Amino acid sequence: MKDIVNIKIKFREPFRPFAPSVIQEECEKYFDISDAQKHYPARFMLYVTPVKKEQQSHLPAITHADGTGRLQTVFKETNPRYHRLIQKFGEVTGVPVLLNTSFNLKGEAIVNTPQNAYNTFMNSGMDALILQNTLITK
Repeated sequence: MKDIVNIKIKFREPFRPFAPSVIQEECEKYFDISDAQKHYPARFMLYVTPVKKEQQSHLPAITHADGTGRLQTVFKETNPRYHRLIQKFGEVTGVPVLLNTSFNLKGEAIVNTPQNAYNTFMNSGMDALILQNTLITK
């Protein structure tokens, strides 16, 4: 997945890592961090955390070459929609962790308007874009 995102969407070098978004309740199962709910900076991808050795094969898209990930813990109370998305993904796949990256193309600013989002979507290899409750496909 990281190769697809780098090639079709981000247009960047393959060595660059991605961040894992994980629901807070499952964080310690996959990452070497204790009391994850107490680590406020982890909500904002401010920690580089080891991916547990036994979980690295389940998380190849977000495990960097050195065995770490720039962790984002997602809490139901503060981000219920994203939390539910990750939770549902976990129910389907058995792994409640998503690849997270900034929404921009190489050399461009991060998307901050619906028009920016649409332009970025159309200029990349993304298959679909969701804006609030609207699904856009090519």
